[in-house]
Order: sequence, then structure tokens, then C-alpha cells
Amino acid sequence: MQSLSILALHGPNLNLLGQREPGIYGSLTLAEINRLLEQEAIKLQAKVVAVQSNHEGVLVDAIHDAVGKHQGILINAAAYTHTSVALRDAIAAVNLPTVEVHLSNIYRREEFRHHSYISSVAIGQISGFGAQSYLLGLQALVHHLREKS
Repeated sequence: MQSLSILALHGPNLNLLGQREPGIYGSLTLAEINRLLEQEAIKLQAKVVAVQSNHEGVLVDAIHDAVGKHQGILINAAAYTHTSVALRDAIAAVNLPTVEVHLSNIYRREEFRHHSYISSVAIGQISGFGAQSYLLGLQALVHHLREKS
């Protein structure tokens, strides 16, 4: 089985996980979530390269740079989910299978969070399961990529 490389993108304010609104986002830090992703990737015979940025352009550049390096993208665009046509267009442009994840259930929150620009270019979305959303998203993405090949 070939080893797959997955780009895990974390959007704005996710660097504050563990201290930012733990009632909504949980108590794990981003470093701990990345460690869980790396451990899960090993089980799946894949690797994860994580990038976090509070800057939209850095995330767009990471998506562009994924071509030829990664077979898929796991993204929690955070607030940019609801505002960024640029991220949506970058994902569409590179045409890499992408899974959107969210720690909280965005559909049980404020109305403005119910719309995702990412979902229309993602193969799927997982939200509401805390850090488990990332692991489920990684499993689904790797399964999709293996089925496709």
C-alpha cells in the first residue's frame, strides 16, 4: 500500500486551542491535535503535514503548494469557512480531494456559521465531535484516496 501525504490546514485562532473557549472547542491544544493526527496517520500508513495560520494568504499559498506534494487536504478553515471565497477557489483550483472538519457543530451555533464556502468543493464535512472530527476526517480522506487509486 502506497504511503499517502495529507496536508492538514488549521485556520485562524486555532493556535489558541486549549485556552480559547474550551466549552466550545475543547481542552486539547493544537499541538496535541496534530500529535493525534500523526499517530492516526501512522496507523493508516499515511503522513500528515500540519500548517496553521491566522492569515488567509498563507493558507491559500499552502493549498497551492500542496500540488505534487500531497494527495489530499484536511482543513479546518475556522472563521474563514464562512467568509473566504479565496480558500474555496484555491481548493477548487488544485483539485485535491479535501475534507472539511470543525471541532464544534457549526449548525448548532450562530446563524452566520451555518454557511460554508468550503463545503461545495470538499468531498465531505465532519463537525461537532471535537478533536475526533479531525481523526474521522483523516480516516475518511485516506479511505477515499485508497478507494480512488
